[in-house]
Amino acid sequence: MLDRLNQAMEYIEEHLDGAVDTAELARIATTSEYHFRRLFSALAGMPLSEYLRRRRLTLAGAEVLAGERTLLDVAVRYGYGSGEAFARAFRAMHGVGPGEARRTGAVLVSQPRMSFRLVVEGSSSMEYRIVEKPAFRIVGRRARVPLVHEGVNPAIAEFLRGLGADGAARIAALSEQEPRGILSVTEFFSESRAEGVPLDYYHAVAVGAGAEVPDDLDVREVPAGTWGVFSVSGEFPRALQEMWRDVFTQWFPSNPYEFQPGPEILRTRPLVDGTGAEAELWIPVVRAGGRRRPTTVG
Repeated sequence: MLDRLNQAMEYIEEHLDGAVDTAELARIATTSEYHFRRLFSALAGMPLSEYLRRRRLTLAGAEVLAGERTLLDVAVRYGYGSGEAFARAFRAMHGVGPGEARRTGAVLVSQPRMSFRLVVEGSSSMEYRIVEKPAFRIVGRRARVPLVHEGVNPAIAEFLRGLGADGAARIAALSEQEPRGILSVTEFFSESRAEGVPLDYYHAVAVGAGAEVPDDLDVREVPAGTWGVFSVSGEFPRALQEMWRDVFTQWFPSNPYEFQPGPEILRTRPLVDGTGAEAELWIPVVRAGGRRRPTTVG
């Protein structure tokens, strides 16, 4: 899989001065286009579109300084329809306009070419199982919050404080199936997993598809499907955030499954010795090549 990803990166380099076909990238990587975008974001730490923009502006910067082409020629070569659009994008990345950079020989920013390799590190292993689960419901309270990669998410902390102990206990009492207990459920609505992108967050429980629930709670209908269930224990939230990262950067590239768009479910419990927590992460998956269509929020 990593060899295929690096072949896709080679294709990108060969087409930066033209159209980069995402469908062709997915074909090279032997995965779906949707999964390729999600996998790239997880591995690279930025959306594919952002990487393409930064690589093109890196090459454009070198040509601006070389002075062998007009600024308009450079702009058109790297996909900009006007000199003004090129100048805005150039300044946003490099902190200086292309004309000024050419006149003064300014110091520019560079986006290095990416390649992927497998790095084995750490002393803990990732445990997982595959679960076939019938349709069910996620029931609780929902909030739209920004993604935070490391540390406590202030928006989620504020949301949970607003629920209060009574509100949380009321939701917990509804739990009736696996994964049992209070759940933290996240659902993304963009291909990017960049810091700050919005997502839906549920403080919720899992109930049967036909279960009756209070009218004042939020409900997410989840269709029958396959789930990868990953377990970890350690310092919270660091161990959890590292597991989330490793699922997308290590497990998916090494196993015959693709991410299936849908809610990602987390159950955590404090360790008895008080040093951290044990966590179980449920990720919707599908066998490679068999992805079903994305589901809608209920």
